[in-house]
Parts: sequence; structure tokens; C-alpha cells
Amino acid sequence: MRAESLVSTIELSRQDWLAYRQKGLGGSDCGTIMGVNKWKSKFQLYLEKTGEYVEEVNNEFVYWGNTLENLVAKEFELRSGKKVRRRNSMLVHPEHNFMMANLDRVVVGEKAILECKTTSAYNLGEWEGDEIPAVYLCQLQHYLAVTGYEKAYIAVLCGGNQFIWKEVPRDEELIEIIIKNERKFWEENVLAGVAPEIDGSSAATDLLKKLYPEDNGETLMLTNKEDQIIEALEAIKSELKELEMLKKKYENQLKMELEEAAQGLSPKYVVTYKAADRNDIDAKLLKAEAPELAKKYTKTTSVRTLRIKEVK
Repeated sequence: MRAESLVSTIELSRQDWLAYRQKGLGGSDCGTIMGVNKWKSKFQLYLEKTGEYVEEVNNEFVYWGNTLENLVAKEFELRSGKKVRRRNSMLVHPEHNFMMANLDRVVVGEKAILECKTTSAYNLGEWEGDEIPAVYLCQLQHYLAVTGYEKAYIAVLCGGNQFIWKEVPRDEELIEIIIKNERKFWEENVLAGVAPEIDGSSAATDLLKKLYPEDNGETLMLTNKEDQIIEALEAIKSELKELEMLKKKYENQLKMELEEAAQGLSPKYVVTYKAADRNDIDAKLLKAEAPELAKKYTKTTSVRTLRIKEVK
């Protein structure tokens, strides 16, 4: 069965494109649902799909993303000897209409797609050998599920000067897992209007900072549910203090063994304990002797701090 075209993207504005994306789950959503996307939580994805949150768009980011996509696609043609073309449509799975796909390119003469990426040189290690970041692997298998194609190619420009391309075969077992998890998220969360539980990821923390940057000065009455959360949090804090003390104990035992030695060797480990100079600005002295200069380079930011105090 072939994927169906939901809408042509040739003259589709970005605003309309985003509106259509709310009608289902795209390839870039797959990694979030599968729990391998460190940049976005399922809670944020739920808010986006229900229209409760719209992520800010950096026009420069969009511009360079499109520009470099063309460059990566052309370089893939040169290095692989294959030809690619655009598929100017938003596609929908023939059976699972919550699964959509916006393909970068399709490969001419093959039942295959090409996904184009750019990344920092710091991420080069994630592409060594046969490795592909899990979030992109999920994206590719999502696209293969929607299109019914046999394989995918992914091409990435790392740090602006290292080009890598790889072939990824269709993985039916992973596709089944993806469909199951995407269906659950779409039906039990998005359609049901039930937000998934917020997690402890840095992505979720950053989202809360964006959603609620300031307090309104009001007092909100909490319930037994929040009391249970607080009790669990306080128990964890107590355990962390104990673990931190235990950690320091073991560190001090090693320091005692090393004494003045810079390094210690065991059959299994190398332990170093070296002195190093560190330059810090004495903020107190700077404010006292050069208050205007200190004021000029002082940045004020608003930070909300969560504190818990037991009522007696």
C-alpha cells in the first residue's frame, strides 16, 4: 500500500505547514515519543500537538537549515553516484492516519529516501562506524513505515568540513514498536486530551522555564497529591546527602593513599591527583575598588527557585 498525499508543500506557508503538522505525528516527533530525543519531552510535544504551546522559530535557523539541506543533498549525489529529487507533499500512512512524513528527498530508481543533516564537530563520535544517533534512526524508520520503502540513506555534514553518508535498511521489528508507541501517544494523550506525565529531563526543565518564567505573587492551595510528591522528593534529598557523604569518604580515602603522588596505578585503574592553577575574579574586591566597572559587567536575570518548608 502506498502513502497518501495530504497536501502539496510547494506553496505552503510555514504557518500552514505547522498547522498541518498538528494533525498527526511526523518523523521528527518519533524520537521524542520513543524517549531518545534529549531536546524535547513528550509533555512539550503534547502541548504542541494540542496547540497549547508554539515553539519560537529562529528564522536564521530555518534559512540555514534549508540552504545546507540542498548542499548536503548535492554532495550525497556526488559521492554516492545516485540521483535524488524532492517529494513536495506531506504524506500520510495508508492505514495509520496519525503517521505523517515530510521527506527531504527520495532516491530516483530506488524505493528509498534521503535524510539530510548538519551537526557540530563535537558530535562526530556519534557517527563512527555504523553508528547513527538513535533519534535519527527512529526518524528514518518512521518515514519507511509511512512510505513503505525498503531503505533509507542519511547524509550529514559534521562541523562544516566532514561529510558522512550511510545506508539504513528497513527494520520491521522497530517499525512495529514505533507504530505501537505512536498510536498510544496519539490516542491516549493527544486525542484524549490527557497530558503525559512531565519527566525530569533537561528538555522538560527548560520548557517549564519558558512557560512560567515569572510568578504572579498569588498563593495556590495544594492537595494530598502534592504532599506525596514532596515527601518522595524529601526522601530522595536525604538519600542523596548520604550518598554524597559516602562519595566524599571514598575520595578522601584515595587522597590519603596518594599523599603527594600525582598519580596512582592499580591493576584496573589510573587515578590522578594533580595540582592545577585556577583564575577566578574576586567579585567582592572588584565591587569595592571598581564599582562602576562591576556594575557595567553585571547581568541581572530572573530565576524562580523551588523551596520546600514543612508547616509546623
